[in-house]
Amino acid sequence: MDWNYWLPLVFLGLLGFVMTVYVVLDGFDLGVGMLMPRAKADEQNVMVGSIGPFWDANETWLVLGVGVLFIVFPKAHNIILGHLYLPVTFMLFSVIVRGAAFDFRVKADDNHKDLWNIAFMLGSAGMALTQGWMLGRYVTAFGTHPLDYLFSLGIMATVPAVYVLLAACWLIAKTEGELQQKARKWANQAWWPVVGCLLLISLATPFVSGSIFQRWFTLPNLFWLAPIPLLSAFCLIRAKLLLGRESVLRQGVWQPFALSTATLILCALGLGISVFPYAVIGQLTVWEAAASVPTLVVTLIGVGITVPCIIAYSIFSYWAFRGKATTLTYG
Repeated sequence: MDWNYWLPLVFLGLLGFVMTVYVVLDGFDLGVGMLMPRAKADEQNVMVGSIGPFWDANETWLVLGVGVLFIVFPKAHNIILGHLYLPVTFMLFSVIVRGAAFDFRVKADDNHKDLWNIAFMLGSAGMALTQGWMLGRYVTAFGTHPLDYLFSLGIMATVPAVYVLLAACWLIAKTEGELQQKARKWANQAWWPVVGCLLLISLATPFVSGSIFQRWFTLPNLFWLAPIPLLSAFCLIRAKLLLGRESVLRQGVWQPFALSTATLILCALGLGISVFPYAVIGQLTVWEAAASVPTLVVTLIGVGITVPCIIAYSIFSYWAFRGKATTLTYG
């Protein structure tokens, strides 16, 4: 076996898996933060309670992903972070604000709780916006043409919209009563900008990069890859049909969240297919960016132990807190 060839591919798949899991899991709790101003005080407490047991663990996937990128693809890490230091710094600041607000709002008196709610919303929105901007800059290969920046702004608007849809669908499954009805309304409202943004981005992406255009619009790739956008469209339409029925609040409450998650996974798969075999589009392939084989082997052993533990803990925590959410309190 040619380790120089296969190990970078293994880690590329692992990195894609880790970041996709992060986007799904942290996406809905960022979305919950952005929805906070639209709820009443008692509803806000339940919304925070719905993500309280998970939000710290969800961010573990981001730390793992950045760590894998740094160790396994150091050349790509240097290039990517070299272009994104400012948005990364802003995202870290948002993480700090959001974390402080999450903890302090629980113990704050009524006079200060609104302040921490706003901070929690701003921290969540800041993370979502910067993630969208960074993804847009990555897809455009950090180009400096005005259209590259316009495309990045489009992605920056899309990511928060997707997170809000994901969060609203999460709240449908995790809450009840008036808040659950509001969550269904929020999901219906978020569906339209999500579909509009995804459609525009999907149409624009091939024209941003020549290699991406060749990947998707040449034969026979056009036929092989067509199921990805078709399945995405099916998931979104099916989710909209379910959200249009009030019965979704009683039966199949998890279906809208599952369909939204499936759409996000398909988008991540499409992104991976679009950029492969590059670690940095047009500049560095995964093999050129990879560390030495001994480094990859040692890292593979480490993640082979760590990742199953994180998966097991995540499954256990979601199973243990699988019921309807209640108000989060600290002893």
